[in-house]
Amino acid sequence: MAEPIIRAQQVEKYYAQPSENRIQVIAPTDLAIMPGEIVALLGPSGSGKSTLLRMLAGLSRPSAGEVFWHGKPISQVRASVGIVFQNFALFPWLTVSENVEAPLKALGIAPEQRRERSLKILDTVGLDGFQAAYPKELSGGMRQRVGFARALVVQPEVLFMDEPFSALDVLTAENLRSELLELWHKKTIPTQSIFLVTHNIEEAVLLADRIIVLGRNPGHVRTDFLVPLTHPRNRKSQAFTQLVDYIYTVLTRPDVVPSGLPRPAVRDQRQMHYQMLPHARPGGIAGLLELLIDYNGRADIYRLAGDLAFEVDDLLPIVDAAQLLGFLTVEEGDAVITSAGREYAESDIQLQKEFFRQAAVEHVLLLRQIERAIATKSDHTVPEEFFLDMLDEQFSEEETLRQMDTAISWGRYAELFNFDAARRRFILPQPDIEDETVGEPEGE
Repeated sequence: MAEPIIRAQQVEKYYAQPSENRIQVIAPTDLAIMPGEIVALLGPSGSGKSTLLRMLAGLSRPSAGEVFWHGKPISQVRASVGIVFQNFALFPWLTVSENVEAPLKALGIAPEQRRERSLKILDTVGLDGFQAAYPKELSGGMRQRVGFARALVVQPEVLFMDEPFSALDVLTAENLRSELLELWHKKTIPTQSIFLVTHNIEEAVLLADRIIVLGRNPGHVRTDFLVPLTHPRNRKSQAFTQLVDYIYTVLTRPDVVPSGLPRPAVRDQRQMHYQMLPHARPGGIAGLLELLIDYNGRADIYRLAGDLAFEVDDLLPIVDAAQLLGFLTVEEGDAVITSAGREYAESDIQLQKEFFRQAAVEHVLLLRQIERAIATKSDHTVPEEFFLDMLDEQFSEEETLRQMDTAISWGRYAELFNFDAARRRFILPQPDIEDETVGEPEGE
């Protein structure tokens, strides 16, 4: 099961008063931000949405409780976050390029690298050619694009957005939402999660994979659920409007528990057992690790993609797969090889398979379950359908099949099992017996 990037444990916010009473803004709250999701936070005015965002981002310490970043107190680490504010928050005396470079300068990045990263992200958000302009020369939409660029240039693992579209006209806001979704789904940005504070119900349903609704006096979670709609979403569909109506009821009728509750976003339930396996081949993972060794073990992901003449969205699944298996980590946009990854890359083919098998069983729940099921069955064979049924509770039908294809590719390469494609069954591998299955050649 995937671990949360950010986890809030019983966090609360209150302000002491001269008397023994205190003003409580946020009641004790548990909350997790998982990789691979856009989370929208809704709530009435005064429910503490921005306060909660600031605590999760590490900008404000909770009065009680703790916020963890990858399991460590966020106050003790440098969290890889970017923040887009409602009011643009640009420095009027700096050019567009200088505004975008400002956080890199604060991080001590060299001028040449700051310039390179600034130009790349400005081109990504559609501001190529406006590097020398000042904020006063730009429209509201363009200024907010600068805000997005400044947040994304640090290559954040989590992007926080505090009502980023509320100050824009309707058409500009709609355009920026569409562009944000395109960047997210194409993995043009390395961001793993997006946390959006909004007062716009339709915006939340349009963008989010998960929606949290706060009540107030004090702020507390009224509902936290997964959005059961695929992208792109149709505002006029019945499912869309029903979800909008449900959220509207939660927001306006705190005394009522609405019917038709969407699926809760509880990560330890069966539907959230499985990680999203990146669709990468073992040979690609090994090749990436060998390249990282040539780069002294560390390389900027975007620069590496450029050097290889890859589109970055073609490289990211390989990076994600290697990270899932524990062969590399991602730090501030750089891929950094681990000791396990170096040992894997520098081994011969047979030893590589052994290392891959160990990593796959340790880190990938689906492969671990398949291996154990085969070993347990008296005939050492298990139908594929058994696991498809479980995956189908978490993923769409198309993604379920893709997840299974990737699992089969990895498992066969690691010699965890053979797969009979004609009967669609997993089989215990036999020594010195050639794999009869049809599929990708080993190592690809």
